[in-house]
Amino acid sequence: MPTILGQNQYGKAENRVVKITRDGATHHIKDLNVSVALSGDMDEVHYSGSNANVLPTDTTKNTVYAFAKEHGIESAEQFGIHLARHFVTSQEPIHRARIRIEEYSWERIEASDATSRLIGADEPKHSFVRKGQEVRLTQITYDGSSWEVVSGLKDLVVMNSTDSEFWGYVKDKYTTLKEAYDRILATEVSGRWRFNWTDDEQRMPHWEESYEQVRKHMLQAFADTYSLSLQQTLYQMGSRIIDNRGEIDEVRFSLPNKHHFLVDLEPFGLKNDTADGAVYYAADRPYGLIEATILRDGCEARIPEDLTNL
Repeated sequence: MPTILGQNQYGKAENRVVKITRDGATHHIKDLNVSVALSGDMDEVHYSGSNANVLPTDTTKNTVYAFAKEHGIESAEQFGIHLARHFVTSQEPIHRARIRIEEYSWERIEASDATSRLIGADEPKHSFVRKGQEVRLTQITYDGSSWEVVSGLKDLVVMNSTDSEFWGYVKDKYTTLKEAYDRILATEVSGRWRFNWTDDEQRMPHWEESYEQVRKHMLQAFADTYSLSLQQTLYQMGSRIIDNRGEIDEVRFSLPNKHHFLVDLEPFGLKNDTADGAVYYAADRPYGLIEATILRDGCEARIPEDLTNL
């Protein structure tokens, strides 16, 4: 049976690059995990093994490190844009470049008061501790004429210890869950948001500020929403981002419900309720998984339903 080649790409995945910028005694860290995927006129390498149009993946790796030095890393988005533009415009057979980046944040360790007094104004600021709150993400795609930038985060664990209920749901003969009128609501946020910036000639968003503001609105919505369902909270998180950030047209969340169940302490003669220092069992699996896309009115969804594909 005859076969034909379908969609394909190649590149170097997970290039770990750390860029240290020295501003006198104060140092700044950008810590990235960069994956490059290229596609274009690659039929012959699959059909006959001819590498005439193939830029080696080792070269893409070297390019990542060289660009970190030559261009610096102002932001994950800006760095990805530099790389995508380079691969598409410098290599004729390459028609499309996709750059995926994870960014790992570091927090400065401040000197103790005693050390500050000894060293004075020129105290060194070169000690850091890895932040454990979330991993920042971005994906830049360029086909020679238009851009698509999707950024996001993962592994951001949040909790409301009250102001959450769950009741009034469908019940059948298999339902055992009791209605809850004061429960813990916790989740590990995986979110992506798509920018409406598509043209290199237009004014770019301020990527660093945008990320911080999106994160702020996301967390404020989580904290401010009196939740009757995790779906309601998810929608409020996405809506607040769209309402406050004009550069973003689409937000997609995947929120696992990190269930906390009241422990049955009656066998020990103990009452366990939310009014008197309740004790919970934190279940890691199975878990409810709530996913949805929130769009600016009139826009189409483009972020894949499976967020792990970004």
